[in-house]
Amino acid sequence: MILRTLALVAFAAGLTSLAPPAKAAAPVFTEKACPAEWPTEVRQVRCGTLTVDEARDGTVRDRRIDLALVIIKASAPYKDASGQALPTVVMFHGGPGGAMVGGAGRMLTALRRNPEAFAVDQDVILFDQRGGGAGAPSMDCPGVQLTDAGPPSDADRDGLIACLKGYQAQGIDLNQYNAAATAADVKDMVQALGLSKIDLWGGSYGPRIEAAVITHQPQIVRAAVMDSPWPPEGNWAVGTPEQVSTAVKIILGKCQAQADCAARHPDLQARFEAEARKWLAGPVTGKDGKTFTVDDLSAFLMDTTYSARGVRSLPADLEKIIAGDLSPVAEIAEDRTYYFEGQHMAHLCKEELPFESKARLAAGAAGDPVAEVLVPSLSRLFDVCAAVGERPALPIENLPVKTDVPTLFVAAEIDPGCPPPLTEAAAKGYVNSQVVIVTNATHGVINASPCTRKMARDFLRDPSAPVDRSCLPPADTPLNFIEAATAG
Repeated sequence: MILRTLALVAFAAGLTSLAPPAKAAAPVFTEKACPAEWPTEVRQVRCGTLTVDEARDGTVRDRRIDLALVIIKASAPYKDASGQALPTVVMFHGGPGGAMVGGAGRMLTALRRNPEAFAVDQDVILFDQRGGGAGAPSMDCPGVQLTDAGPPSDADRDGLIACLKGYQAQGIDLNQYNAAATAADVKDMVQALGLSKIDLWGGSYGPRIEAAVITHQPQIVRAAVMDSPWPPEGNWAVGTPEQVSTAVKIILGKCQAQADCAARHPDLQARFEAEARKWLAGPVTGKDGKTFTVDDLSAFLMDTTYSARGVRSLPADLEKIIAGDLSPVAEIAEDRTYYFEGQHMAHLCKEELPFESKARLAAGAAGDPVAEVLVPSLSRLFDVCAAVGERPALPIENLPVKTDVPTLFVAAEIDPGCPPPLTEAAAKGYVNSQVVIVTNATHGVINASPCTRKMARDFLRDPSAPVDRSCLPPADTPLNFIEAATAG
């Protein structure tokens, strides 16, 4: 998502930390039993909740909220050159509106197969950020569909508005659910658990939270790993259509660079652009009689170009769509409820969309039919925010981070939401950073590759040492495409 330039640097320079709540109660960690079905024999595990104030902006309120935590002890704690054990790693989920605690059981089960997968050198904390997951409140919106391309229909937009207003009617202050507030939660977590320094690790929107911690609570951070990072200065809606279109061009360009793929899919870029214009003109009915809208194609393009398998099958899937077989679009349409939608929108309406506009969104995509496909669904996000009336974040929340915290950035070559140029620009403010771009990789790089997993582990062992890039694929490595005969 494209970078924004703000003419507010001088004003924001003095806003380097959040004002403390006017009525701050001490954070409390309450230990609770972990689910009985979790395979806790693979690691020592503690579960519990962190109770903190809801208000993080000086507002006087009595509401307290709970964040779900899982603490996984290291199997073989690593000591650095000075003999000191490494700090705990706090992991941040993406989204916004994702969760981590609910997946802890699967992560522990994976350790049975691969004991080296994680929590070897360092203790790990998984937690669900305020407003989602297993915490309270957990702002889900059942029955409402939402993707990274926005609400796929007017009905979903209206459902989001009704859902958010319902949470407001319960007394929940949506202004308190954002990256800056979560950064204060992390400080409270460190205090409640008796920690001093921590390391940060996040993917996608997780690095947005890491950036807030580094900005507002730098004293608690030793080092950070950012996978497919979304930085504060990125635009959520404005520029996203162009990024998706660019991802499609990169993928189809890799196809054209291979003689066999080019022969199977001649002039596919031009033919798909013509197909996109057809979808922009109105609903499209497939050979099976099922009808889909441009918003369905929007969600397909966004989700497919995020996915490793989707990227590899994109030429074959586009051929299907052009031929009237809309099954690839239908498959994505089956599951578009993967967020805690209330938490997702609370973040966007506070710290992203107030700095953007519908007009800029449409202007950026104009003239590119593939980009234009995403404009209607992304535009609905602005309608939701206008209806719920959150206060915009302070300007500092949308400025590039300036820090000396050692940070490893790992980005995918193919990423419609967090593309390499965004990572490279953000890293300029991290004077002790290293940037790795992985050829042919897609969103969520580190866990998809033993090479990058080892790289991140070695970095946290010694953040001052250059990472070993020798295991990375060469820049000219062909992308292994999946054709229709083998897809599925």
